[in-house]
Amino acid sequence: MGAAFKKFCIRFCCCCCCQDDAEEDEKTPLLSHDTLEYFDREAKKRRDQETNLWSEPGDPSHSERDDDRALYNLLQCRAKTQRGSQGYRRLSIDIEAMRDMRREVRDKWQMILENLGFMAEAESLLTVSATASYDRMRNAPAARSLLQTLHTETSIFNSKEPPPERYLFILDRLIYLDAAEDFVAKARRFYPPKDDDDEEETTGLINLPLLLSRMNQNISGGEDDEGETTGPED
Repeated sequence: MGAAFKKFCIRFCCCCCCQDDAEEDEKTPLLSHDTLEYFDREAKKRRDQETNLWSEPGDPSHSERDDDRALYNLLQCRAKTQRGSQGYRRLSIDIEAMRDMRREVRDKWQMILENLGFMAEAESLLTVSATASYDRMRNAPAARSLLQTLHTETSIFNSKEPPPERYLFILDRLIYLDAAEDFVAKARRFYPPKDDDDEEETTGLINLPLLLSRMNQNISGGEDDEGETTGPED
């Protein structure tokens, strides 16, 4: 009789007993709590990769380049230092200084892309994760040649060191979009080469040997300057 009554409600009533069952179905989450946590962890991992802005996307250790190795080791060292201590604060300043320099380069690229008309696409064009593969590049030789041109004929990068490999992937995308040559022309116009005084001032902002020395002191000492023992980061 119950089944027959439900059929009657379905045929002749818009809002009847079956509404309760529908409401229960609507309240049932489409994704489980464990699934949501997994997606949250993956999203955080991608944000961390972009925040640290690794120069070599294909390097799983994030330590092939000197600057990548320095940043990675500083992060590892800070994770073992007591939060709030002098050593922790000093490491945080060094980490943010490196990140600021990398963000400055990224901001230059974004400004040029937006000037070229990629207002909505600039963010996605500049996103390069650690899973990027050189095998998937369509115009690797041309991209590398343009990257070298940007490095030697503009001041879009802040160092005389080889430019970050991550920008190869971005140039490869721009070549595919037939916008790479225009990008280089804009970079020459907006960021012409600096003279020696300007280069010395820029390259002096970050002293990698000094950062590595500080990091080694923290690792070997086991204590910060205030005598506090190190512990895991919260």
